[in-house]
Amino acid sequence: MKKAQPYYPLKEGLLAILLTVTLSCKEKMKIAAQADNPPNIVFILADDMGYADLNIYGAPYATPNLNSLAQEGMKLTNFYSFPNCSPTRAALMTGSYPQRVGMPRVVGPNGPAWTEDLYRLGLNPNETTLAEMLGGNGYTTAAVGKWHLGHQIEHLPINHGFDTYFGLPYSNDMHPPNNPEWPDLPLIQDSLVIELNPDQRTLTKRYTDFGLDFIDKNKEKPFFLYLAHTMPHVPLYVPDSLRGSSKNGLYADVIQDIDRSVGRIQNYLKIQGLLENTLIIFTSDNGPWLQFGNHAGSAGPFKAGKHTIFEGGMRVPFIASWPKRIPKGKVSGEVVSIMDMYSTIREITNSPKQDLKQDGTDVSSVLLDNGRIGQRDFYYFKNEDARGIRSGDWKLFLPYEESIVDITGSGGIRGTSMKVRVDTSLYNISKDLGETLNLKDSFPDVTKELTLKIIAFDSIMKKEARMPGMAKN
Repeated sequence: MKKAQPYYPLKEGLLAILLTVTLSCKEKMKIAAQADNPPNIVFILADDMGYADLNIYGAPYATPNLNSLAQEGMKLTNFYSFPNCSPTRAALMTGSYPQRVGMPRVVGPNGPAWTEDLYRLGLNPNETTLAEMLGGNGYTTAAVGKWHLGHQIEHLPINHGFDTYFGLPYSNDMHPPNNPEWPDLPLIQDSLVIELNPDQRTLTKRYTDFGLDFIDKNKEKPFFLYLAHTMPHVPLYVPDSLRGSSKNGLYADVIQDIDRSVGRIQNYLKIQGLLENTLIIFTSDNGPWLQFGNHAGSAGPFKAGKHTIFEGGMRVPFIASWPKRIPKGKVSGEVVSIMDMYSTIREITNSPKQDLKQDGTDVSSVLLDNGRIGQRDFYYFKNEDARGIRSGDWKLFLPYEESIVDITGSGGIRGTSMKVRVDTSLYNISKDLGETLNLKDSFPDVTKELTLKIIAFDSIMKKEARMPGMAKN
């Protein structure tokens, strides 16, 4: 028989010290174990947030959590989304130009006349989404917030690789108060409508709560949380307790509410010992909706905003943090787009490639090493047509028709726009941020070379474009 061991009671203070040391060791072991695992991915997408809507990009109000995220990671200054909601989301989920995957325009429910040919459309189930790629590599996946890649059941996130979904299937203004032709606005969990016309003051918090619950349930294995905020798309909402808190108007209140959400996620990951090996990305789907005046954001030095292919419509803030791998406090001017995120995440998670052709590029060298990817061409599409190109410091437009703000609205009332003719235009976009000085006559060889590139790429894209998904009912 084993001899009984004497019991020596510990003083309370010493016991507390030993417990603290033990817990600290366990936490360090957990972090070390996490470091050997594939990174968790948290991708946060704001809606209609302009380039200059964060303090670290020049906004006059505080966004401390996003500032901290940038200081702990990397900020990009030449990051491009696409001009509208659905195209950007299609580019993120497929790693391709929206035109390649049949999603060049905004889709929505059956309502106003413009939806007649679009309300049955969604992302084609044959596309391998970012969630499907990661799910096939052992990740648990969740989509939270605005989806906007088709609202019919076959187009919802749970049928595109996400294990769970909670949010609105399209924009928050597609509801009866904005236009009686719209149906009631559904809040969906997985495939079930759980509320109609939810209180939008609570959406940012509810999305964040759902995301934190998802992390908590899946913290022992790799996870992908795609959190696509409804805000700051109009109509703007914040909890009553936060209204006026920014001292800079309702729009700034909304941005600060999103900033608090980012802080909650970051803090929870830190408490759980997950922050070190979690890649957090924050960006926006397009530039500010300037027609709404004081209910819209700012594109800073760039021309125009949402719906346009001027810089203000497509150049947006981008922050990435991954303490294990991304250097702190770096700023990069490399040209990167949201469709590059697919290939980049695939590379850093060592996930399999998909069979269908893509357009995005792996930019992990930029994020992880503050490296260079060299000059490459990026194309600007106006709906189905390639109308512009960025090649190095040059940006060229071919002739097309654009809508720009004529009169701005106020207090949530939309202003008016006017159509303008854009002629062949060449800009040095690194020096002329506002696209004001047309250099086509000064550099005819550059104009000719880039014109031929646009025409050739537009022809190829139209030949190679794939069909969108089409709902049966």
